[in-house]
Amino acid sequence: MRIFISAGEASGDLHAAALTKAILALRPDAEVFGMGGDALAAAGGEVLFNYKDNSVMGFVEVLRKLPDLFALRDAFRRVMVERKPDIFVTVDYPDFNMRVAKVAKSLGIPVFSFIPPSAWAWRRGRARDVARLAARVACIYPFAYEVYKEAGAPVEFVGNPLVDIVRPTLSAEAAKALVGKRPGHPLILLLPGSRAKELEGVLPVMLEALPLILKQQPQAEFVLQQAPSVDADQLSRILAGTTVPVRVVKGHSYDVMGACDVALATSGTVILECALCGLPSVICYKASAISMAIAKALVKVKYIGLPNLLMGREILPELIQEKMTPENMAHWVLKFLEPEANARVHADLREAVSRLGEPGAVKRTAALIIQTAEEKK
Repeated sequence: MRIFISAGEASGDLHAAALTKAILALRPDAEVFGMGGDALAAAGGEVLFNYKDNSVMGFVEVLRKLPDLFALRDAFRRVMVERKPDIFVTVDYPDFNMRVAKVAKSLGIPVFSFIPPSAWAWRRGRARDVARLAARVACIYPFAYEVYKEAGAPVEFVGNPLVDIVRPTLSAEAAKALVGKRPGHPLILLLPGSRAKELEGVLPVMLEALPLILKQQPQAEFVLQQAPSVDADQLSRILAGTTVPVRVVKGHSYDVMGACDVALATSGTVILECALCGLPSVICYKASAISMAIAKALVKVKYIGLPNLLMGREILPELIQEKMTPENMAHWVLKFLEPEANARVHADLREAVSRLGEPGAVKRTAALIIQTAEEKK
């Protein structure tokens, strides 16, 4: 069985890797290949295209990258023709994956859409497009399932794979030692994102918030989780702009999250990962003015944070664009360190993650992928 999988960013690489492990456990003879990164390779997948060379977000940024994306689409087509996969699995990254899904369908390759486009948030017509393209759709959020069901897609709510993936690998004591956690010293985690533009736009503002936090919490300490795709030289250059000590750690993401008290985090899947680790986060996001103007015109949801969407209310603060100031960041970090607010946000996070479904989403999805591929034969 030949499975072509396409994941275009760090979070997608994580999901693709988990799926690959589960697929190979069920079908050791399967070949999994396509676009991903280090995680996919470590799981036994063959990385033909590295997502780090192709990841892009934002309306304007996508337009600038279009020539490269078209060339990548053509390269995908060549692989499909040469290797004749039994199924093409898309993992999120909708703008590119939707284009390539059309190519796969035209070649008679069944399309499996895992984490389909966010039609629940904007451009609901995409749900109908996916319904026409995909042999099967697997949703990881209950609100997404409802939208795709209404569109007539062959959809299932499989639960959220992060329920399976987000697990500590170290003991609590070893995790605290890794991040330098000391009794009586609140530890603030900086999660500035995995893209160069995120680092440039968000991290300097986070660093400006640190002295403000120290004014109220002199014992506070800070640690930064370096994403695998982050350029170390770029990170060092930005960190040189602060006099506040910030310890940089690599790997053991969930152990680090579990050992910290509050996070300042760039919006994305990482917010949900923090929630699953019981870590309250302050959601930070800044896009280009043009991208944000387009988003405001098109996006139809009140929140961008997944825990907030799951709860239908703002349990985590969303500091977007002009709200993303050092003062606001410091305010919310200090707020979440207060006992009453801390207890309340932890209770809300537990309720939010309970709505993600039962464990086993990865195995269920892998079985559906194999079943869909076998139906072709």
